[in-house]
Amino acid sequence: MNVITRREALTLATGAVATLALPLKIPSASRCLFGPDQVAEVKPAVENGVAWYDATHWEIEGKGWADTLKPFDRLPAKAEAMVPKPVWDLSRDSAGMMTRFATNSNEIKVRYRLTDANLAMNHMPATGVSGVDLYAEDFDGTSRWVNVSRPSNQEVESTLAKGIDVPGNGASRDFSLYLPLYNGVEKLEIGIPEPFMFMPKPARKKPMLFYGTSIMHGACASRPGMSITGILGRRFGCSVINLGFSGNGKMDLPLAELIGELNVSVIAVDCLPNMNAQLVKERAEPFVERVRAVRPDTPILLVEDRTFTNSRFFAGRRDAHRAARQNLKMAFNHLTESGIQGLYYLEGKDLLGQDGDGATDGSHPNDLGMMRYADAYENALNQIVG
Repeated sequence: MNVITRREALTLATGAVATLALPLKIPSASRCLFGPDQVAEVKPAVENGVAWYDATHWEIEGKGWADTLKPFDRLPAKAEAMVPKPVWDLSRDSAGMMTRFATNSNEIKVRYRLTDANLAMNHMPATGVSGVDLYAEDFDGTSRWVNVSRPSNQEVESTLAKGIDVPGNGASRDFSLYLPLYNGVEKLEIGIPEPFMFMPKPARKKPMLFYGTSIMHGACASRPGMSITGILGRRFGCSVINLGFSGNGKMDLPLAELIGELNVSVIAVDCLPNMNAQLVKERAEPFVERVRAVRPDTPILLVEDRTFTNSRFFAGRRDAHRAARQNLKMAFNHLTESGIQGLYYLEGKDLLGQDGDGATDGSHPNDLGMMRYADAYENALNQIVG
């Protein structure tokens, strides 16, 4: 459970459907809010009849802090001196980030530069690790998948849509582009043939925030839009901040302080896959207390670890699940008894289902497992933010 480098086999992770403790109703002010429909016009660079729009010229959705060293970092620059080095290194991945735009073009291109030459892992394809994933809004308003890039090197240029249906009469369609889960992005441009219209869309408010492990980071989704945070963002129609750190979601207090800086609708803490029972006992209560000290009204959802899909054959794994969950539940009970309100609890035993088919390696969800995780979270979040 202690894998700390992004390209090694990912850490054992956890979570499952569960019962919720619902101590209070959340006011409507905590729901996802939306910004204005338009942003300032962005001037492109035109090459061979294609207008290339630099995505750093408008707000990136799913990015919690503006003061980052690079445009697609997940933590602010000051965090380098605050968090463990593995967390800082993993925060350079663009997991959970996306950009939204509208166009009346039937062709959409993308080109981007990746920070890491390792495009895939031994249990996760390049499409998920390093790809960008395009969704389009259907005529009924539903966001549906269109295409994903298939990187073969760090410099990627791809046509993600050609001949796609357009509404007609010059009307535009809304698109969402999800960024790589386990790689960083140095530069990202969206290409639209001239003279078609292109309009960036603002990030939606208020975001949900998810802090956790490799599972929340995105392992092992086949493409970025199939991560837990990607699925939930579409279902709830709001921005989502992904603070999953492979092998390093351990309730570190500096993360509590950083998370407390953000105005979000809910904070989900899903760290048990990276923590043994003793670490849960030591850290769970101080972590929640630190967040609550600076965010007295934000709902906090504590999530148990998922059950390994092959744990029925390994008593040691069953024992580890039992001990860690017992300590998290004890922390939850003690916190609520001490007067801390707005705490919720999601059990982990069914997060990957009961048939054993929800994971790539017993630990990390495949796409089926990601959908099951998202279903469990959706049920919980519907009772918290509506």
